[in-house]
Order: sequence, then structure tokens, then C-alpha cells
Amino acid sequence: MSPTTLSAGPEHGHVTFLGAGPGDPGLLTLRAVEALASADVLVAEHEVLDVVRQHARQGVSEVHTDSDPSQDPAPGTGTPQLTVVDGTSTTAAVPAVRDAAHLVMEAARGGRRVVRAVSGDPGLDTYAAEEMLACAAAGVPFEVVPGIASAVGVPAYAGVPLRDAQGADVRFVDARTASDRCWTEVGASDGTVVVSTTLDSVAAAAGELVSAGRKPDTPMTVTVAGTTTRQRTWTATLGTIAQTLKQAKVLPSPDGGRPVIAVVGERSAAAQRDQLSWFESKPMFGWKVLVPRTREQAASLSDQLRSYGAVPHEVPTIAVEPPRTPQQMERAVKGLVTGRYEWIAFTSVNAVKAVREKFEEYGLDARAFAGIKVAAVGEQTAKALIAFGVKPDLVPSGEQSAAGLLEDWPPYDPVFDPIDRVFLPRADIATETLVAGLIELGWEVDDVTAYRTVRASPPPAETREAIKGGGFDAVLFTSSSTVRNLVGIAGKPHNVTVIACIGPATAKTAEEHGLRVDVMAPEPSVHKLAEALADFGAKRRAAAVEAGDAVTRPSERRPGARRRRSTT
Repeated sequence: MSPTTLSAGPEHGHVTFLGAGPGDPGLLTLRAVEALASADVLVAEHEVLDVVRQHARQGVSEVHTDSDPSQDPAPGTGTPQLTVVDGTSTTAAVPAVRDAAHLVMEAARGGRRVVRAVSGDPGLDTYAAEEMLACAAAGVPFEVVPGIASAVGVPAYAGVPLRDAQGADVRFVDARTASDRCWTEVGASDGTVVVSTTLDSVAAAAGELVSAGRKPDTPMTVTVAGTTTRQRTWTATLGTIAQTLKQAKVLPSPDGGRPVIAVVGERSAAAQRDQLSWFESKPMFGWKVLVPRTREQAASLSDQLRSYGAVPHEVPTIAVEPPRTPQQMERAVKGLVTGRYEWIAFTSVNAVKAVREKFEEYGLDARAFAGIKVAAVGEQTAKALIAFGVKPDLVPSGEQSAAGLLEDWPPYDPVFDPIDRVFLPRADIATETLVAGLIELGWEVDDVTAYRTVRASPPPAETREAIKGGGFDAVLFTSSSTVRNLVGIAGKPHNVTVIACIGPATAKTAEEHGLRVDVMAPEPSVHKLAEALADFGAKRRAAAVEAGDAVTRPSERRPGARRRRSTT
């Protein structure tokens, strides 16, 4: 959509003023997600665009800031600078900067549904209030979807309660617009004060409160990038906050204009935060974790890592492609229908996907498995089969691997088994362990290449440099091929990076490539691997706290620091 087509008709559409919350995408309300899914035009400031766009429908047109969000609005406009962007194209922006209220109403014309997303809550946003008034004056219908205000959400994530059993008074102050009278009133109060300010103005705000009557030893917490994995909180007093930030090498800095939330008051003391800091104390808080898997397989693992506070970075190292000659797979699938096989064994999710796609090509569905016994190598493969409508007859009771599958596989019995053949759809690079074991048990095996695994294209140069230069805190290896392929396309991870492997074979391959393995999963499951890494991070954090040291990420270690191998 271009600027000229925003006003395609005289009809008024509808505008939803939506609070995007303080930064964590998980804090969007259900109503906000519904509104985004049905929006024709999305209007948002730069800092909330990534939070809301993931819930917008494909092809939605976007209108967002195209400037540094830390800078002041355009002189004389009193509103943010908004740039019209065609969400369906790859062009960066259409060079047309307009008044925000004008753009919102213009976008709504022609019956369009517009979502106007703001940080925090719309009721606390000056610009949103002005735009609502403009809509009302022009007869454009609108609704308001509240969001979690930063002044409330950020302290909650920082472990700083604003009220206690005594019900202390809570005052909210925007230091960027506060008058002398406002500072005098909050200074005379002994309640909790929540100050919205910027990183380079925290000390000045503390000085205003002291000048207004607050004691210099009043506890103060300052949180930057609240509710995100970049969150960081400092605890000090009104009199010492400037020195605390200086010692932490926070000020002066190019990021000094970043917004922060400061909480001042006796009931926000450091002792409470030590016990209530649930977010920043997650086992891998802020860790940048490399997930070298196929793109389709990385999603659930990345979600699990986020729950531990990590920031997953997915880098495909393996691409899955069809076999070079499809005839062998076609014959095997036809053999399933004609009763050639007693068993079919799936050793990966990709094998399930390959067979399912071939079924769909022939117009078949899960009913074609009737009368055939189905085996799955592990829980993830079993879940993929169940999603296909097939409940596996055999899943290893012990180790989830080819060896574990063989432990439970029954030997061929000519009395009870009318057919002695097994269909084994696998990757072209699969090992021979399962085939040899089945033959030893008396079965005939059709070992069929269902898909090929090839090395993916190299990641961007920035990612390659981060891998080799220690920019990642950890890397998860889920197979020997991920080790070989990552090193081949991006280079060897830096010595400070924690190496986590799914099993002994993968760990051996990592060591052969000169990597020291820190974490190994207790069983060959990607989710158990993530749990093991989280446990490693928790123990590492606990050790630092017990020793009185600062809690740092692995990438923040001094060069040359030795790493001890985990016994996990």
C-alpha cells in the first residue's frame, strides 16, 4: 500500500488504539492479538513494531517510525514521526512523513481496520490521546485495548513490589515533563515513587527528589530495557545512584537516552529484590544461544530456551531435500498398501514428514497403515506420527535411539509374523546400526532413502563473526552432522562458548573438532538437552552468588578463562 492509496474512499473505517505493553511480547492481551489478526493497517512506533507485527496477518500494511526512537519527535509536530511502509514489499520505506493523527484517520478511510499500537498503555500515552480526539472530531469510530503500563510492568519484572501489606501510597512521575510542583508533592510524600525517565537523567531525577525533601539514603532501583532479556536493574539510594551507574560504566554512554523505570521508597529495599527478582535470576537470563538445526525443527526448542531467559538464534546448518531418485521411495510406499511389510520404523521427524508427503502425493492418509506395526525411535518422532493420525506400536522404553529401539524390538517369529519384512525410511547419511540389528533379529529390511540431508548455506557474516569471536554464550548440538556442518559453514565456536551435546556420539564429534563439551543431555532428547543446559546455567549462577561475584554470561568471561567440563 502506498501513501496515495491510503485514502482510497470516503468511508470511515475503524481504529483500535492498542497497548503493546512494556516490551515482552507475551504481555499482549488476548483482545490485542485478536485485533492485530484482523487489521488492514498497522500503525506503530519503532520500539513496539516487533512485538505486534508477529500477530498481524500476512500482507498487512505497516506505518511506523523510521528514526531513532531515543530521539525527540519532529520539531513543531508534537507527535511521533511516522513513515508509510508497504508491508508486502521488500523496499525499506516510502519517503512520506506525516502527522500521526492525520495518518491514522487517513488509513481508516475506505473501511479499513487500523490498529494504532503504542508502548505501555494507550491511556498513558499523550500522542494516543490526541489521536483519539482527532478521530472523535472526524467521526471515525475507535476502541481502546488497554495494555500493561511500563511503570507497573517493569517493576514487577524487576522484583520490586510497589505496595505492601501497609498499603503505602504510590505516585507516578514522568521526569521528562514533571513540573517543580510535581517534584515538591512527591518529595513531601513518604510513599513509593515510580519515575519514568531516561538513563542519562536518572541522577538528575534523584537530585530533584532529594531537593524536594526525600532523604539521600532512600532506596532506589533503576531498570533499563524492562521485561526483555536485555533487562538490567541496579539497586542503590538517591544519594548513591550516580556513583553506582558510573562504577557499572553505564554513564556516560551512547545509549544514555534509553527510557528507564526507577522505583524510590523504603518498601522497595534491596533485601526484597534479592528474594523477588524472578526474571533476571532465570538460569540462562540474557544468554545468546545458537540453535544449529533445520528451521522447522528449531521452533519448539527455541520456545523452551526462551522460558529459561535465553535469546535463541536459529542458524540452519542442515537442509532437507528429496532423494535424487524417487523410484525406491515410491515402490516402498506402494508396498505398504499391498501388504509387503509387517513393520515400518521411523527414526526421525523428517522421515515421518517424507512419508506423509508421499502419501499426500498419492491421495493416501493414515488409514494406509492399517494392519502394519509402526515403530518410532523417540518421543518427538512419536508426536509427529500422532499428528499424522498414527499411534506407534513401539517406542523405546529406555534410550531413545536406534540401539534403544533394538532393545525392545521383537525377533522375527515365523509362527506369529506372517511377513518378515521391515520398511525403514531414513536419511541418506543414516548409520547402519538399526539395519544390522534388525537383520540379526531375523528380519528382512528395505532400507530406503526417504530424504537427503545437505549442508545449508553459510549464515550472514555478522553471525559467523559472533560464532568465532565469542559472541554466543552457548551452542546446542543435536547431532554429529550439526557439529560438522556448523564448523564447515561458519567456523569453530569460540573457547568461551558453552558447548552442549545431545549424546555421546555428538560429543565425540565435537571433541574431534577441537571443542570442549560442557553439557551432555541425560538422554537423547532435544528438550532434555535444553533442560541440562538450563541446569548448567543455574549452577553457574548459584556458584557466582555464593562466591560474592557478579553474575555474568559466558561470553562476558575474560579471554583465556578455563572452562570445567560439566558432569551433567
